[in-house]
Amino acid sequence: MTSVIIPTFNRVAFLREAIDSVLAQTEKDFELIVVDDGSTDGTRELVAEHGDRIRYFFQPNAGASAARNFGIRHAAGNLMAFLDSDDLWLPKKLARQVQWMAAHSNIMLCYTDEIWIRRGVRVNQKMIHAKAGGWIYPLCLPRCIISPSSVLMRRELFDAVGLFDEQLPVCEDYDLWLRVASRFEVGFIPEPLIVKRGGHPDQLSQRDWGNDRYRVAALRKIYASGVLDETARRLTAAMLCLKCRILENGFRKRQKPVEAKIYADLKEKFCKTHFDAEEKTEILRDGAQHEQAATQKI
Repeated sequence: MTSVIIPTFNRVAFLREAIDSVLAQTEKDFELIVVDDGSTDGTRELVAEHGDRIRYFFQPNAGASAARNFGIRHAAGNLMAFLDSDDLWLPKKLARQVQWMAAHSNIMLCYTDEIWIRRGVRVNQKMIHAKAGGWIYPLCLPRCIISPSSVLMRRELFDAVGLFDEQLPVCEDYDLWLRVASRFEVGFIPEPLIVKRGGHPDQLSQRDWGNDRYRVAALRKIYASGVLDETARRLTAAMLCLKCRILENGFRKRQKPVEAKIYADLKEKFCKTHFDAEEKTEILRDGAQHEQAATQKI
Protein backbone atom coordinates (compact mmCIF):
# COMPACT_ATOMS: atom_id res chain seq x y z
CA MET A 1 0.00 0.00 0.00
CA THR A 2 1.03 3.60 -0.62
CA SER A 3 0.64 6.36 1.94
CA VAL A 4 -0.08 9.71 0.27
CA ILE A 5 0.68 12.72 2.48
CA ILE A 6 -0.64 16.22 1.80
CA PRO A 7 0.74 18.91 4.15
CA THR A 8 -1.31 22.10 4.08
CA PHE A 9 -1.61 25.51 5.71
CA ASN A 10 -4.48 27.90 4.88
CA ARG A 11 -4.86 26.73 1.29
CA VAL A 12 -8.42 25.51 1.30
CA ALA A 13 -9.05 26.84 -2.24
CA PHE A 14 -6.16 24.79 -3.65
CA LEU A 15 -6.59 21.84 -1.30
CA ARG A 16 -9.96 20.71 -2.63
CA GLU A 17 -8.48 20.20 -6.11
CA ALA A 18 -5.38 18.50 -4.73
CA ILE A 19 -7.51 16.01 -2.76
CA ASP A 20 -9.74 15.37 -5.76
CA SER A 21 -6.70 14.61 -7.92
CA VAL A 22 -5.59 11.90 -5.47
CA LEU A 23 -9.03 10.37 -5.06
CA ALA A 24 -9.31 10.22 -8.87
CA GLN A 25 -6.22 8.00 -9.22
CA THR A 26 -6.64 4.81 -11.24
CA GLU A 27 -4.47 3.07 -8.61
CA LYS A 28 -6.71 2.55 -5.58
CA ASP A 29 -4.44 0.84 -3.04
CA PHE A 30 -3.51 3.90 -0.99
CA GLU A 31 -4.34 5.81 2.15
CA LEU A 32 -4.63 9.60 1.96
CA ILE A 33 -3.32 11.58 4.92
CA VAL A 34 -3.88 15.34 5.23
CA VAL A 35 -1.70 17.06 7.82
CA ASP A 36 -3.21 20.43 8.68
CA ASP A 37 -0.34 22.65 9.81
CA GLY A 38 -2.42 25.04 11.91
CA SER A 39 -4.92 26.25 9.30
CA THR A 40 -7.67 28.71 10.23
CA ASP A 41 -9.49 28.80 6.89
CA GLY A 42 -11.93 25.89 7.00
CA THR A 43 -9.46 23.16 6.04
CA ARG A 44 -10.80 20.80 8.73
CA GLU A 45 -14.37 21.19 7.45
CA LEU A 46 -13.30 20.59 3.84
CA VAL A 47 -11.52 17.37 4.72
CA ALA A 48 -14.46 16.24 6.86
CA GLU A 49 -16.67 16.30 3.74
CA HIS A 50 -14.77 13.23 2.51
CA GLY A 51 -15.50 11.14 5.59
CA ASP A 52 -13.24 8.18 6.19
CA ARG A 53 -11.62 8.43 2.76
CA ILE A 54 -9.05 10.74 4.35
CA ARG A 55 -7.05 10.45 7.58
CA TYR A 56 -6.90 13.97 9.01
CA PHE A 57 -4.35 15.23 11.53
CA PHE A 58 -3.97 18.72 12.99
CA GLN A 59 -0.80 20.22 14.45
CA PRO A 60 0.09 23.78 15.51
CA ASN A 61 1.85 25.60 12.69
CA ALA A 62 5.40 24.26 12.41
CA GLY A 63 6.17 24.33 8.68
CA ALA A 64 6.06 21.98 5.72
CA SER A 65 8.91 19.74 6.92
CA ALA A 66 7.28 19.12 10.30
CA ALA A 67 3.93 18.43 8.64
CA ARG A 68 5.44 15.91 6.21
CA ASN A 69 7.38 14.23 9.01
CA PHE A 70 4.21 14.02 11.11
CA GLY A 71 2.49 12.30 8.21
CA ILE A 72 5.39 9.88 7.70
CA ARG A 73 5.33 8.85 11.37
CA HIS A 74 1.59 8.12 11.20
CA ALA A 75 1.60 6.43 7.78
CA ALA A 76 0.87 2.72 7.33
CA GLY A 77 2.16 2.21 3.79
CA ASN A 78 5.40 0.61 2.64
CA LEU A 79 5.54 3.17 -0.17
CA MET A 80 5.37 6.92 0.46
CA ALA A 81 4.19 9.75 -1.77
CA PHE A 82 3.69 13.46 -1.18
CA LEU A 83 1.51 16.11 -2.75
CA ASP A 84 1.93 19.81 -2.03
CA SER A 85 -1.50 21.30 -1.51
CA ASP A 86 -1.12 23.71 -4.46
CA ASP A 87 -0.14 20.92 -6.90
CA LEU A 88 -2.16 18.26 -8.72
CA TRP A 89 -1.67 14.65 -9.81
CA LEU A 90 -2.76 13.38 -13.20
CA PRO A 91 -5.00 10.27 -12.92
CA LYS A 92 -2.38 7.63 -13.78
CA LYS A 93 0.45 9.11 -11.72
CA LEU A 94 0.35 6.68 -8.83
CA ALA A 95 -0.37 3.59 -10.92
CA ARG A 96 2.51 4.34 -13.26
CA GLN A 97 4.96 4.76 -10.40
CA VAL A 98 3.79 1.73 -8.40
CA GLN A 99 4.27 -0.42 -11.52
CA TRP A 100 7.69 1.11 -12.15
CA MET A 101 8.88 0.53 -8.59
CA ALA A 102 7.67 -3.09 -8.70
CA ALA A 103 9.79 -3.62 -11.82
CA HIS A 104 12.87 -1.93 -10.28
CA SER A 105 13.24 -3.49 -6.85
CA ASN A 106 16.77 -2.08 -6.45
CA ILE A 107 15.59 1.56 -6.68
CA MET A 108 14.51 3.36 -3.52
CA LEU A 109 12.89 6.43 -5.10
CA CYS A 110 11.50 7.43 -8.47
CA TYR A 111 10.10 10.74 -9.65
CA THR A 112 8.33 12.00 -12.76
CA ASP A 113 8.35 14.87 -15.16
CA GLU A 114 5.88 17.69 -14.59
CA ILE A 115 3.69 20.35 -16.14
CA TRP A 116 4.34 23.92 -14.98
CA ILE A 117 1.49 26.40 -14.55
CA ARG A 118 2.35 29.96 -13.50
CA ARG A 119 -0.54 32.28 -12.64
CA GLY A 120 -2.88 30.07 -14.64
CA VAL A 121 -0.73 29.90 -17.77
CA ARG A 122 1.31 26.88 -18.86
CA VAL A 123 5.03 27.62 -19.20
CA ASN A 124 7.77 25.57 -20.83
CA GLN A 125 10.79 24.50 -18.84
CA LYS A 126 14.22 25.40 -20.15
CA MET A 127 16.83 22.79 -20.99
CA ILE A 128 18.68 23.76 -17.83
CA HIS A 129 15.77 22.29 -15.84
CA ALA A 130 15.95 18.91 -17.62
CA LYS A 131 15.54 15.90 -15.34
CA ALA A 132 17.20 12.50 -15.41
CA GLY A 133 17.55 9.24 -13.53
CA GLY A 134 20.57 7.33 -12.30
CA TRP A 135 23.38 8.75 -10.17
CA ILE A 136 22.13 12.32 -10.33
CA TYR A 137 23.92 13.94 -7.39
CA PRO A 138 25.72 16.48 -9.63
CA LEU A 139 22.37 17.49 -11.19
CA CYS A 140 20.88 18.07 -7.73
CA LEU A 141 23.53 20.60 -6.67
CA PRO A 142 22.47 23.77 -8.57
CA ARG A 143 18.77 23.58 -7.69
CA CYS A 144 15.99 21.22 -6.63
CA ILE A 145 15.19 19.18 -9.73
CA ILE A 146 12.92 16.72 -7.87
CA SER A 147 9.50 17.98 -6.89
CA PRO A 148 8.14 16.43 -3.66
CA SER A 149 4.80 16.05 -5.44
CA SER A 150 6.42 13.80 -8.05
CA VAL A 151 8.16 11.20 -5.85
CA LEU A 152 7.30 7.69 -4.85
CA MET A 153 9.74 6.19 -2.36
CA ARG A 154 10.22 3.13 -0.25
CA ARG A 155 9.60 3.76 3.43
CA GLU A 156 12.98 2.34 4.46
CA LEU A 157 14.74 5.12 2.58
CA PHE A 158 14.00 7.40 5.54
CA ASP A 159 15.81 4.96 7.82
CA ALA A 160 18.92 5.41 5.66
CA VAL A 161 18.92 9.18 5.10
CA GLY A 162 16.63 10.66 7.75
CA LEU A 163 13.46 12.75 7.51
CA PHE A 164 12.90 16.30 6.25
CA ASP A 165 15.00 18.87 8.13
CA GLU A 166 12.56 20.85 10.27
CA GLN A 167 15.14 23.62 10.80
CA LEU A 168 14.89 24.66 7.13
CA PRO A 169 11.86 26.89 6.38
CA VAL A 170 12.42 26.39 2.63
CA CYS A 171 14.71 24.20 0.48
CA GLU A 172 14.01 21.27 2.79
CA ASP A 173 13.31 19.15 -0.28
CA TYR A 174 16.63 20.19 -1.85
CA ASP A 175 18.35 19.10 1.37
CA LEU A 176 16.65 15.67 1.41
CA TRP A 177 17.33 14.93 -2.26
CA LEU A 178 21.01 15.74 -1.76
CA ARG A 179 21.11 13.13 1.00
CA VAL A 180 19.30 10.62 -1.19
CA ALA A 181 21.19 11.22 -4.45
CA SER A 182 24.58 11.15 -2.71
CA ARG A 183 23.96 7.54 -1.68
CA PHE A 184 21.40 6.01 -4.03
CA GLU A 185 20.58 5.73 -7.70
CA VAL A 186 17.31 7.53 -8.47
CA GLY A 187 14.62 6.43 -10.91
CA PHE A 188 12.97 8.82 -13.36
CA ILE A 189 9.79 8.39 -15.40
CA PRO A 190 9.97 10.89 -18.31
CA GLU A 191 6.24 11.52 -18.39
CA PRO A 192 4.51 14.65 -17.04
CA LEU A 193 2.34 13.08 -14.35
CA ILE A 194 1.91 16.07 -12.01
CA VAL A 195 0.90 19.70 -12.38
CA LYS A 196 2.90 22.28 -10.43
CA ARG A 197 1.07 25.55 -9.89
CA GLY A 198 3.22 28.56 -9.02
CA GLY A 199 3.28 32.31 -8.86
CA HIS A 200 0.69 32.72 -6.10
CA PRO A 201 1.55 34.99 -3.13
CA ASP A 202 1.74 32.29 -0.43
CA GLN A 203 4.17 30.10 -2.36
CA LEU A 204 7.08 29.51 0.03
CA SER A 205 9.78 30.09 -2.58
CA GLN A 206 8.26 33.49 -3.41
CA ARG A 207 8.17 34.93 0.10
CA ASP A 208 11.69 36.20 0.60
CA TRP A 209 14.95 36.92 -1.18
CA GLY A 210 17.94 34.71 -0.54
CA ASN A 211 16.71 31.12 -0.56
CA ASP A 212 20.30 30.20 -1.43
CA ARG A 213 21.01 30.76 2.29
CA TYR A 214 19.19 27.50 2.97
CA ARG A 215 20.79 25.74 0.03
CA VAL A 216 24.19 26.75 1.42
CA ALA A 217 23.16 25.27 4.78
CA ALA A 218 22.14 22.02 3.06
CA LEU A 219 25.36 21.91 1.03
CA ARG A 220 27.47 22.45 4.13
CA LYS A 221 25.63 19.57 5.84
CA ILE A 222 26.21 17.12 3.01
CA TYR A 223 29.81 18.29 2.58
CA ALA A 224 30.51 17.51 6.26
CA SER A 225 28.49 14.27 6.33
CA GLY A 226 31.33 11.94 5.38
CA VAL A 227 29.30 10.16 2.67
CA LEU A 228 30.82 11.96 -0.34
CA ASP A 229 33.79 10.70 -2.31
CA GLU A 230 36.47 13.19 -3.33
CA THR A 231 34.87 13.97 -6.71
CA ALA A 232 31.51 14.69 -5.08
CA ARG A 233 33.21 16.81 -2.38
CA ARG A 234 34.88 18.95 -5.05
CA LEU A 235 31.59 19.36 -6.91
CA THR A 236 29.87 20.33 -3.67
CA ALA A 237 32.66 22.78 -2.78
CA ALA A 238 32.38 24.38 -6.23
CA MET A 239 28.63 24.87 -5.75
CA LEU A 240 29.22 26.31 -2.29
CA CYS A 241 31.71 28.81 -3.78
CA LEU A 242 29.16 29.86 -6.39
CA LYS A 243 26.15 30.17 -4.10
CA CYS A 244 28.17 32.00 -1.43
CA ARG A 245 29.33 34.46 -4.10
CA ILE A 246 25.72 35.02 -5.19
CA LEU A 247 24.67 35.69 -1.59
CA GLU A 248 27.69 37.92 -0.96
CA ASN A 249 26.78 40.10 -3.94
CA GLY A 250 23.11 40.12 -3.00
CA PHE A 251 23.77 41.26 0.55
CA ARG A 252 26.15 43.97 -0.67
CA LYS A 253 23.45 45.32 -2.99
CA ARG A 254 21.07 45.36 -0.04
CA GLN A 255 23.68 47.24 2.04
CA LYS A 256 24.16 44.44 4.56
CA PRO A 257 27.96 44.24 4.84
CA VAL A 258 28.02 41.91 7.86
CA GLU A 259 26.02 39.23 6.06
CA ALA A 260 28.01 39.82 2.86
CA LYS A 261 31.27 39.17 4.71
CA ILE A 262 29.96 35.92 6.19
CA TYR A 263 29.38 34.51 2.72
CA ALA A 264 32.55 36.05 1.30
CA ASP A 265 34.54 34.24 4.00
CA LEU A 266 32.71 30.96 3.35
CA LYS A 267 33.35 31.32 -0.37
CA GLU A 268 37.08 31.78 0.20
CA LYS A 269 37.21 28.87 2.63
CA PHE A 270 35.76 26.33 0.22
CA CYS A 271 37.55 27.71 -2.83
CA LYS A 272 40.91 27.71 -1.05
CA THR A 273 40.44 24.16 0.21
CA HIS A 274 39.83 22.64 -3.19
CA PHE A 275 40.82 24.96 -6.04
CA ASP A 276 43.70 27.07 -7.26
CA ALA A 277 43.19 30.67 -8.42
CA GLU A 278 42.55 29.72 -12.05
CA GLU A 279 40.02 27.03 -11.13
CA LYS A 280 38.25 29.43 -8.76
CA THR A 281 37.92 32.07 -11.50
CA GLU A 282 36.55 29.50 -13.91
CA ILE A 283 34.02 28.14 -11.39
CA LEU A 284 32.66 31.60 -10.55
CA ARG A 285 32.58 32.74 -14.20
CA ASP A 286 30.91 29.62 -15.58
CA GLY A 287 28.63 29.37 -12.57
CA ALA A 288 27.37 32.92 -13.02
CA GLN A 289 26.44 32.14 -16.63
CA HIS A 290 24.74 28.93 -15.51
CA GLU A 291 22.66 30.71 -12.89
CA GLN A 292 21.62 33.44 -15.31
CA ALA A 293 20.40 30.83 -17.78
CA ALA A 294 18.34 29.11 -15.07
CA THR A 295 16.37 32.07 -13.70
CA GLN A 296 13.02 30.63 -14.82
CA LYS A 297 11.19 28.93 -11.96
CA ILE A 298 7.67 27.78 -11.23
